[in-house]
Amino acid sequence: MPYHETWDLQKRLVDYQLARIGKRPKDPPLYCQFVPTSDDMDGNATPPHLLGCDSIIIVQHDPVYTLGTASDPSFILGYDDHDNYDNKIPIYRIERGGEVTYHGPGQLTVYPILDLRGYKQDIHWYMRALEEVILLALKKAGVKGATREDSLTGVWVSNKKIAALGIKARRWVTMHGVAINVDMRSLQNFDGIVPCGLEGREVTCINEEIHSAPYLTVEEFSYLVKEALEEIFGVCLIPVQ
Repeated sequence: MPYHETWDLQKRLVDYQLARIGKRPKDPPLYCQFVPTSDDMDGNATPPHLLGCDSIIIVQHDPVYTLGTASDPSFILGYDDHDNYDNKIPIYRIERGGEVTYHGPGQLTVYPILDLRGYKQDIHWYMRALEEVILLALKKAGVKGATREDSLTGVWVSNKKIAALGIKARRWVTMHGVAINVDMRSLQNFDGIVPCGLEGREVTCINEEIHSAPYLTVEEFSYLVKEALEEIFGVCLIPVQ
């Protein structure tokens, strides 16, 4: 899916969330809903996630490099010489944190559009929760040794990065999210950048770490991610046509 289409969809969903804050929505969400598995929330106000307005986009992108708001473009190799830069992969500067990363075929990208008032109003908690989703999904996929690093975001296997994370929140409504490398195609264009601005660090993918067949397809892994999202956030993910 072209990156700009998903980016536009995210912004529409965020605008929808912001427009309905404080009142019950009149229109259904545009994509997939989060529906809670329990309603044991304190207080009299209806928690935002009980309204069925939270959404998630799960997608494979066409090849693209993205830069965060403060990313250093020199981490795109050769990009400092604009006149002679001949890489055909599109570049987008977007409103997330973090440095440059790559999205493309063979990689699963997940964009939760959540109102954190229905979960926990803590961005650090949310980022750690997303990492927990990745770790759980990787475990379900048979990847061993996946871990976090205290001073860095994302998930690592054998000192190689297997999943990247970058988010933005407006009035506690989130956008952007995580990218998980599934098959070998996902690694093809990382050689054109310094991934996440980390010199000397390599990237890996699920099928490289499983070491034996049967290997996972991106679609198969997406179901494991959905299960992990449901378990970590305590919700039921319902497809919306």
